[in-house]
Amino acid sequence: MTETRPAAMPEDWNRALAVVAHPDDLEYGTAGAIARWTRQGKSVVYLLASHGEAGIDSMPPEEAGPLRTREQRAAARVVGVEEVEFLDHPDGLIENGIPLRRDIAAAIRRHRPELVLTINHRDTFDGGGFNMADHRHVGAATLDAVRDAANRWLFRDLGLDPWGGVRWIAVSGSPSPTHAVDITGTFDLAVASLREHKAYLAALGGGEMAEPEPFLRRFAAAAGESAGVPLACTFELFEV
Repeated sequence: MTETRPAAMPEDWNRALAVVAHPDDLEYGTAGAIARWTRQGKSVVYLLASHGEAGIDSMPPEEAGPLRTREQRAAARVVGVEEVEFLDHPDGLIENGIPLRRDIAAAIRRHRPELVLTINHRDTFDGGGFNMADHRHVGAATLDAVRDAANRWLFRDLGLDPWGGVRWIAVSGSPSPTHAVDITGTFDLAVASLREHKAYLAALGGGEMAEPEPFLRRFAAAAGESAGVPLACTFELFEV
């Protein structure tokens, strides 16, 4: 059976909102595409559900949260993103419910994106491995929040006009990718962006994920082979 080559991601848009659970979620794969798009003059805003405060075993949350927040802002600047917002949902215990959907819908109404990027909401990742609850919950809540943001009768207390201009939702890390972005020219920025998470990478203790370049290259090369380019990242794309 012949494998279908992923299509090229649409790029006829100007504004995107990237919604993930933790600092570093965007740097493991998506940052190369974001660097490509900001180089084209597109606007990308980051929205993180948590501050990643429970992500470093050797550091108490009250220290880790502010540190990881700073590292995320530095990582975003490397790929041309200046606007990074954080919600206050608890790292490791993020729930997919009305409060999270409300927060994401509010950001969609404020920023009025045409493209919404989010993390994998499915049980497994592309290439296997069980997905963690925070990722699944934020991804699923984002899919619903796009529709919520467009419905003027939901979350009226926000005082924000509805926004039904989202044209696509792109899910990174999906086990069912449909589209790809050529990141050959921005792969070095993706690596540099992940390297800004210095404390988090150090806490990994020298494992495979602790050295960004070979880890990211392996996945980018595999995605590139499927897309017919040297290096790529893939998304499952939903038209809205």
